[in-house]
Amino acid sequence: MSRFFWLHETKAPTAGFDATHKWRLPGVRCHTCGATWSSAGHQYPAVDLSQLPERREFEKARPEPFPEFERLRELVRPLAPPHAELPPGTHFGPLVGPASGKFGPFTSLGDVLWVVRQDALERLQAEGVSGLLGCRTELRFRQKDPPALLELQIEPHGRLHRDCLPPEVPPPCATCGWVYFRLPDEPILDAASLPPALDLFRVSDYSTVIVGTERFMNAVRRLELDGITFRELQTR
Repeated sequence: MSRFFWLHETKAPTAGFDATHKWRLPGVRCHTCGATWSSAGHQYPAVDLSQLPERREFEKARPEPFPEFERLRELVRPLAPPHAELPPGTHFGPLVGPASGKFGPFTSLGDVLWVVRQDALERLQAEGVSGLLGCRTELRFRQKDPPALLELQIEPHGRLHRDCLPPEVPPPCATCGWVYFRLPDEPILDAASLPPALDLFRVSDYSTVIVGTERFMNAVRRLELDGITFRELQTR
């Protein structure tokens, strides 16, 4: 039976970056449920909006009424992966911002996104780890000979099992999709929903949770790629 692991950063003060993606969908003010919200954990650094005539409309974070949000989402939908849900606050394009220090194989920003050294990514791909997409960054270094860093595009697949969710969770808003619940202390993955061909993915209904397979974990450990700790998750 397959095993799955929640990725967390091994805290290392030797390197860091303060960056965000070049473009983003706005947040939304919903006329149906009354919520003003924006998601976290939906990031598509491989999606390039530079040729979109309206690209400047995606440069500033702000809330918009749902019809305006929907208009902007439909402009970028043809450029995004076909299965992407694109909720409010979805980010696109390269990471932009300052970075400094000595980067190891893996470095995280709040466990929500991960950058990887190019040599580490190539070694993992040579080991047969599947579904790893490294995307260029525009991180700015003052030091000479900065490292070659790529951001992993980690897409949402799979869901939490209903047994770990509070029974009172309401259905999502029919207009904007808003629904809120706290992440359970002991998340359980819905085994039937998990992608069979990916070794790294986000949980669709809690996309800040990033999951690696046992094959991913074993490859990271065998290659001695520092920066990640693994916590096993139940499946049901």
